Amino acid sequence: MLKLYNSLTSKIEPFKPIHENLITMYVCGPTVYGDIHLGNARPVIFFDVAKRYFKYLGYDVQFVSNITDVDDKIIDKAKELKLKESELTDLYTKNFIDMTLALGSLLPDLMPKATDFVPQMVKYIEELIEEGYAYVRPSGVYFRVAKVADYGVLSKQNIDELNQGVRITLDDEKEDPRDFSVWKTTDDGLKFKSPWGDGRPGWHTECAVMNHEIFGSEIDIHGGGSDLKFPHHENEMAQTVVHDHHHLARVWMHVGRLDVNNEKMSKSIGNISLVKDLLTAYDPYAFRLLMVGHHYRQPINYSDDLMVQFAKEYDKIERALKKAFLTMSLEEVMRPMALKSYMDQFEDHMNDDFNIPNVMTLVYELVKLLNKEKDPKMLGDIYQTIKEILEVLGIMPIYKMTEATLNLYREWEQARSNKDFIRADQLRSELTERGWM
Repeated sequence: MLKLYNSLTSKIEPFKPIHENLITMYVCGPTVYGDIHLGNARPVIFFDVAKRYFKYLGYDVQFVSNITDVDDKIIDKAKELKLKESELTDLYTKNFIDMTLALGSLLPDLMPKATDFVPQMVKYIEELIEEGYAYVRPSGVYFRVAKVADYGVLSKQNIDELNQGVRITLDDEKEDPRDFSVWKTTDDGLKFKSPWGDGRPGWHTECAVMNHEIFGSEIDIHGGGSDLKFPHHENEMAQTVVHDHHHLARVWMHVGRLDVNNEKMSKSIGNISLVKDLLTAYDPYAFRLLMVGHHYRQPINYSDDLMVQFAKEYDKIERALKKAFLTMSLEEVMRPMALKSYMDQFEDHMNDDFNIPNVMTLVYELVKLLNKEKDPKMLGDIYQTIKEILEVLGIMPIYKMTEATLNLYREWEQARSNKDFIRADQLRSELTERGWM
């Protein structure tokens, strides 16, 4: 049985979707004012693996991840670059999609833009005001945090102790400094019409409304980085509790941070490494292996040395697979079957709250067997087992066999048989350079 850690209850719990054969999942996507860094990439990779595994188990999956294309940071960056906001967001949305695909992740089923849902957000806010959960001030509309009985249940914070970590602005207009903005009245930058004046929606309201409009009811899983738990996810949930009378999602999943030298990777700190730069130096699947090789809830302290280590590990896996595939092609191994005992172990680890580090231990064990196996049929079965596991993780190498490679290998074997060691060494070097040995 699949078990997941639920941030809402702080427990690992049996997971049973709301609908028998369907899993609904929403993951907070990027605010598109710059290229994504390695820390941004971690949730992208993990939730792609989650979807792949759910589908492996036989579920249909409705996976939604939004694009935040209206935000103060976007407006500031557009001014800096002398671009329209839409030009800036179109550019970085495309770059985000390109990097998502480059990292081996599939795109979500739906990637809604916040700007496409502004009328629905205005209506939602009107309903919050009518029910007494939001109030209007000259600077905008604010949500009454104190009216939510279990506010803080997700982030495990006491409502009376929430001043720390809350960005407090315009205190003289708020009833309570903890109240957050659901609509900002402004004439600066991208703005929309509303009953309270021109302005734009608050970030927390954007996600709450898109969930409400797209799914229409409580969903199975809401996910994102651990840094979003408070205030973003807490405030999403608070609005949903009073508007729709549920906690938005049955299960809340949060991916650990990716730090650099034990410090959060952040644009504001200036210690970021961009995905596009990393991919000029390393195989994207090697970086993906680094990401999935750590448990998703644990932080990763990233370094160049760590990246080199995982690049070497991935190279070993890829070479073992390619060499086995070469042998299978020569021996014409047909219809290999994954080994059930190992696939059962794979499922046991994945069902244990996505314990992918244990899965990788299993993969390394299989790679050792692959390198030692002499029987072509068993070699094929071991290869197929590794392949099926790595496809779920999104790190199965991509290659194809050519007749030229097969002929090169046959020539190498013939040279060895003829004890022409000089020629054999030359051919082996060429096969090794091509990654087939």
